[in-house]
Amino acid sequence: MHTSKMKAIQIHQYGGPDTLQFEQEVHKPQPAAGEVLVRIQYAGAIPLDWKIRNGWLQNVFVKELPYTPGTAMSGIVETVGEGVDTFQPGDRVFGNVNGSYAQYGMAPATDLVHMPDDLSFEDAATIKGGAEAAWKALFTEGELEAGQTVLIHAAAGGVGQFAVQLAKWKGAHVIATASGANVDFVSSLGADQVIDYKTTLFEELVSNVDLVVESVGGEIEDRSWGVLKPGGRLVSLTQLPSAEKAAQYGVTAKFNSKFPTSEDLYTIAQLIANGSLRSEIDSIFPLSEANQAHAKSEARHGRGRILLDVRSV
Repeated sequence: MHTSKMKAIQIHQYGGPDTLQFEQEVHKPQPAAGEVLVRIQYAGAIPLDWKIRNGWLQNVFVKELPYTPGTAMSGIVETVGEGVDTFQPGDRVFGNVNGSYAQYGMAPATDLVHMPDDLSFEDAATIKGGAEAAWKALFTEGELEAGQTVLIHAAAGGVGQFAVQLAKWKGAHVIATASGANVDFVSSLGADQVIDYKTTLFEELVSNVDLVVESVGGEIEDRSWGVLKPGGRLVSLTQLPSAEKAAQYGVTAKFNSKFPTSEDLYTIAQLIANGSLRSEIDSIFPLSEANQAHAKSEARHGRGRILLDVRSV
């Protein structure tokens, strides 16, 4: 039955998790030229989503209220717009869809990537905003090479867990920080040294590293400059790092200037599909419980990614 309505999460005002409203009759989009309509299977509930929802990023992400949140997703191509020859209905895809907390979402064809046959929809939904951000920090921005040393903060999180594995895959020496409860988990991902940040000051054990991947901000960033070797790099995933500190320590600081290519993303997908890269999923909530997924993400105590299951709506 073809209907012009769908179920989706809508946000009518900025605020806490309770602003996420599950609605049954939302207008279903139609693809324009160059666009693809995707039937969403899983949506990632990533920190960016609740930062936008809180109203913290109104100058960066301009939203017309009400809006459907979410970007990261996996799904099945429903229809394609005029001029799209890279995808056809039935193709399994992952990538960015603007408004992925819904049964259907639209994306430019260039924002989607074909899924390898062996990749599950759950794992595919963890790539954007998770494995992709790790690849970007390590390789696109961080230019990490085999034999170099990297310090990865928050290594048990949705980005950190991939960063540890990808850095090891590249042949780097990996030092990671995590809370005591996650030390064994991060070791199991391949980290050479795991520091419990609650009991130990990492800067007392770490020095002369080539790259710091920083996703916490604040004092963690402040304490990270001194562990870099001269000419090293700090890549922040949360904010523009201090240019003054970078100059003071003789290092390079990066934030969101370059992005992985579609080929990079397909490589990540293949690594997950063939078991070289493990995707840890913290929890899966039905779409109707998106508010609970956000509350869990905001508590910042999860291990791995939080997903929304859109299939069973």
